[in-house]
Amino acid sequence: MKTSKRLIADIVSYRKFIIYNAKVGLEAEVTNAYLDWLWWILEPVCSMLVYYLIFGIVFKVSEPYYLVFIYSALTMWGFFNRSVNLSVKLIKSSKSIITKVYIPKPVILISKMMIYAFKMLISSIIVVVLMIPYRVPVDWHLIGIVPVLIVFFVFCYGCSCYLMHVGVFIEDMSYVINIVLNILFYFTGIFYSISKRFPQPYGNFFEDANPLAFFIAQMRCALIYETNVFYKGLAVWFIVSIIIAITGTKLVYKNENSYVKVI
Repeated sequence: MKTSKRLIADIVSYRKFIIYNAKVGLEAEVTNAYLDWLWWILEPVCSMLVYYLIFGIVFKVSEPYYLVFIYSALTMWGFFNRSVNLSVKLIKSSKSIITKVYIPKPVILISKMMIYAFKMLISSIIVVVLMIPYRVPVDWHLIGIVPVLIVFFVFCYGCSCYLMHVGVFIEDMSYVINIVLNILFYFTGIFYSISKRFPQPYGNFFEDANPLAFFIAQMRCALIYETNVFYKGLAVWFIVSIIIAITGTKLVYKNENSYVKVI
């Protein structure tokens, strides 16, 4: 409880820094780009088209509304992938700031994650645009996306806290994370439905046991399939995510003074 209260207090106290730092980060990404902010749209769209050609046309993966099926998953994966990769090197890349003034390290992480949350919002708008020509039916099940995304964000933050801490002391951790993420990318069901690829009950087990695959599958239930989110499973992952987030935040708070000495 003390850790969560401290985190909330820090977020409130440093809210202007969080917003300003995220804004500066977004502006810095497109400073030298001719197409400016349009790259935030072009990059994910191009990735979607490439994967559609490979899996939808070459490998002939059959799923309803396949472009929406792929792109919605890529949107969530992109947020997780960027957050995790960033967190490993975050402390060392922020050396110029944290060696001069005290800023709670979880606050720095949250400000960076806001950048990727904004990009995810842009990608989500594109998902909505894709749903129009596909005539994807929309009903009240769409509300289920909200709790799925909340748990997803908490899980991403918790994982990033642990990796931010480990990345300070282990120089090569970023290489390990890249390898793990490359493997995980193809086992998360971004281009296919895990529950349909494996015989039951193994399909559902593999899907529920992989948190990213679970979040993506539940998002698709609400967005594409017009079915209820598996709230019992979501509740389990919510508890797990809260535990990871609190313990990860506590670990960072406990060791943040030693980070300056290490870097």
